[in-house]
Amino acid sequence: IVMLIYEADMLTLMYITNNPDVALIAQKYGVDRIWIDLEYKGKEERQKGLNSVKSKHTVQDIKNIAPLITTSKLLVRINPWDNDSVAEIEAVISAGADMIMLPMWKSVSEVTSFLNAVKGRVPVILLLETKEAVNCLDEVLQLSGIDEIHIGLNDLHLSYGYKFMFEPLADGLVESIINKISASGIPYGFGGIARIGEGMLPAESIIMEHYRLKSSMVILSRSFCNAEATNDISEIEKIFSVNLKKLRQFDNSISDVNHEHFNQNLETIKSIVNKITSRI
Repeated sequence: IVMLIYEADMLTLMYITNNPDVALIAQKYGVDRIWIDLEYKGKEERQKGLNSVKSKHTVQDIKNIAPLITTSKLLVRINPWDNDSVAEIEAVISAGADMIMLPMWKSVSEVTSFLNAVKGRVPVILLLETKEAVNCLDEVLQLSGIDEIHIGLNDLHLSYGYKFMFEPLADGLVESIINKISASGIPYGFGGIARIGEGMLPAESIIMEHYRLKSSMVILSRSFCNAEATNDISEIEKIFSVNLKKLRQFDNSISDVNHEHFNQNLETIKSIVNKITSRI
């Protein structure tokens, strides 16, 4: 019997914060990307009633954190494409962003305009989170200059009228999107994770699905570390120290998992998601 073992690099971890002290802690314990989130336009209306992050980050936050970051990259999410985007991109690059993410794009022309504005000066990530983006994905993937694509489950599930954030993962939508991106050779990731042992859908199950789908990146969610809920920086450091160690240990353990185990995990995800949505 030949047992197929899945081999992959560890997931690239991203964490949203504009606090320099928290950014340094995240970097210290192995977070790959510190994420400054400038997106606010339209977000309150889209995610009204959801317990999601509504950022109040600024370009000044980029200037404050950029000089401190040495081993991590500084990722900046700008606002959805509009008449202010070119000026915003110039400000973000001048402030020290290492990477720029475009959210809520809905057309090939928006992505083209974004790529033309950045001009290859820093790597770019497209945040795919709308039904319209899925519908024009084939054309978008023909464009050159896209470095990565991240699938945003919060807005994507709203765009499709789902009740729960992980429904697109359970029903195959995320996999169908990934199949297209994978064929183009562009690295990709999706969603966020809580701490190992926690989450409505357990973090372990989500991480295993990342590996099954050959995803390369994931967000550490607010439930991983809600730094805004405490002023105790030592407590925040303890959270990162303990839980990133657990996450990487679980990461390492997946190298021994076979395909049958991955498929069983997918069935578990479907079952859990079905139970959650039936209660909503």
